[in-house]
Amino acid sequence: MRNRVSNWSFIVLALLTLIMLCASIPILPTFDDWTSLTRPTFEPLFTKERWLFFGYHWRPFDSFFGYLLGLNPQLLFPLLNHCCVVIGHSLCSLLVFRVIRELGYSRIVADISMLFFFLAPATMATVLAVDSMNQTYALLWGLLSFLVYIRQQKMKYLIWIILIFIATLCKENGLMWALIAPILAFGYDLIGRQQLKKDLLIGIGVMVAYALVILLTPKDIVIHPEYEPGVLKTVGNIVKFLFTTFVTVDYVYLLHHPSRNLFLAILSLLPTLLVLFFIFVRQAKQIASKRMICAILCMLIAVGPHLLTIYSMMHAYAGLSFFAIIVAHVAERYRKKKRPLFFVFLLYILSAVLIDAHLWYESYKSGLVGKEMSQEVIRKTGEPVKTVYLIIIEDDYSKLSSFCVVPSDAFGWGRAAQFETNYQWPEVISDTTIERSSHARQDAEKLAKNILSKKEYECVWLVDHKTVDVIRE
Repeated sequence: MRNRVSNWSFIVLALLTLIMLCASIPILPTFDDWTSLTRPTFEPLFTKERWLFFGYHWRPFDSFFGYLLGLNPQLLFPLLNHCCVVIGHSLCSLLVFRVIRELGYSRIVADISMLFFFLAPATMATVLAVDSMNQTYALLWGLLSFLVYIRQQKMKYLIWIILIFIATLCKENGLMWALIAPILAFGYDLIGRQQLKKDLLIGIGVMVAYALVILLTPKDIVIHPEYEPGVLKTVGNIVKFLFTTFVTVDYVYLLHHPSRNLFLAILSLLPTLLVLFFIFVRQAKQIASKRMICAILCMLIAVGPHLLTIYSMMHAYAGLSFFAIIVAHVAERYRKKKRPLFFVFLLYILSAVLIDAHLWYESYKSGLVGKEMSQEVIRKTGEPVKTVYLIIIEDDYSKLSSFCVVPSDAFGWGRAAQFETNYQWPEVISDTTIERSSHARQDAEKLAKNILSKKEYECVWLVDHKTVDVIRE
């Protein structure tokens, strides 16, 4: 019977993957999607900026992916991005299942945790985004490194370190698996205390070696102000982390001011409250166990780099794999009284699917805004131009992650228009943003005239909410 249930869970996962893939393909790039390394790039394949530490990242897989997209952007972008992200998310879900089985939990519990991870609304900021391949595959290689660490006998440490390095070259938080693997293994008595000390030293050595490689290779470090650490910022990031990881709610209805609907937000929250009651109230003693303390510590380590710098909804992704382990641990205690747990889980799944669908719809709408603005400005410009100056009048309402972005972010600082022309024109776009006020429009038009008078740009594009006007001399 358990084998059948497990087989059915894989069939369900395959169907959900197909549905998610079909749903994500129409989502168009917005905001960081237009500037990340996983966008079409047209520089030569072999450059130091593509393969070495540059800016504040070392992500050669992203850079190579951008090169591939640049070969045929209209066909491949963002289609290939979505395919890689959704498939990677499904593989991560399968690896979560495998890890939970290796930790000694039953198959039915592993099924529940796998589907919990796959459908959790907190993963949607990663799954529905165009530029999140690095986040997905950093976790994938990290989970693989842990499985190698606990199962491999021959050349265990060599393969473990190689996989950690691959995860790190996908995204920097992949390096955290150098500490996570021994701590999680110790929590489940797969290694002893002496082995833990030895392997933590090896893990720290791996991290030091990575730091030395960065210091010794050519680099051009530019730290964005948003990435600078601070005490208040870290406290705020921890609050965001706790909320996005443990609380499943329709974030759009709760946090996005133009879409706010507190009744629907509270309604979407109720199944999560039941789950949290079953986990943290009825099984409070289990949370204090050695296994759970180590799992929670690993969760904090996984998201630690984001807590110290910048944390958004997509950064919950790596930590959710450990929340799935917590769910598995608690679910195992309900094996003799499965009905209440199954009822709560089904309610959660129903709520999660509805929230996921809403987040998808908002992401889809945001992408369309950028496309419509691009078509409008191309029509108003009339003929190809090489140089454009973009003036953005700042919007007076905030965005919500990658789901509800403001129009100027959907327009991507003009990159969406370049994509619409298959990167034929304009070749150069410079931009500036001015604060919205009662006289912002007049200020923008005055600035446009000053810019055009210098003869450096052929025209100015003025973004005001969803409207893009073209100003010529």
